[in-house]
Amino acid sequence: MNDWVVHFVQAGGYWGIAFLMMLENLFPPIPSELIMGIGGLALARGTMSFTPLLFAGTVGATAGNYILFLIADRLGFERLKPLIVRWERWVTLEWEDIEKAGHFMRAHGQWVVFIMRFMPMFRTTISLPAGLAHMSHWKFIVYTFLGAGIWNTLLILGGQWLGHSFAQADKWITWGAIAGGVAGVVWYLWRVLRWRPRRARVAREPG
Repeated sequence: MNDWVVHFVQAGGYWGIAFLMMLENLFPPIPSELIMGIGGLALARGTMSFTPLLFAGTVGATAGNYILFLIADRLGFERLKPLIVRWERWVTLEWEDIEKAGHFMRAHGQWVVFIMRFMPMFRTTISLPAGLAHMSHWKFIVYTFLGAGIWNTLLILGGQWLGHSFAQADKWITWGAIAGGVAGVVWYLWRVLRWRPRRARVAREPG
C-alpha cells in the first residue's frame, strides 16, 4: 500500500493528496496517517510546501466526511432503526444508544465533531451520527475543517520530522499505519465478543 500511495502522491501532487484524503474517509483501509505522513516526507525532501499540502489534505478530509454526513442526513433516524435492531450485535449498539447520541449531537454536535477529529477510530464515523441528527451543515463543515486541519498539521510535522531523522522514514510511517489499523480491528472484535444487549444485562441482575 505504501508504494501505491507514494506513486499516487508523486503523480497527482496536491490534487492526489486531496483525493486520497477524501477516499480515506469513505474507505478506511487507506489511513490518513499514511497519506499525510507521506506528504510530510515530501515536505522534508523539498518536493512539497507546507501550506498547500495542509490545505489539500484538509479539503479532501472535509469533503469525504461531508459525503458521509449527507448520506446519513438523507437516511435519518427513522430509516436507520430497523437496521440497528437487526444488526445490533455487529454495530455493538442498541436503538436507545442511538437516540441518546442523537439528542446529545443536537445539543453539542459541533464540539463532538471537532474533538473526534483527533480520535483515530472515530474521526470518520462521527460524520454518521452528526448527519442522522440533522446537524447544521455549515457547522459540520467548519468544525470538521478546523479539526481536520489541526490533525493534518500534526501528521505533516510528524512525517517531516521522520524524514529529517531517519533514512527509512517511509517504512516507519507504513508500519505505524498498519499497527493502528490492526489495533482498530482488535478493539472492534473485542467489543463484538463482549457485547450484551441491555435486556440480557437487566435479566441477569439480581432482584
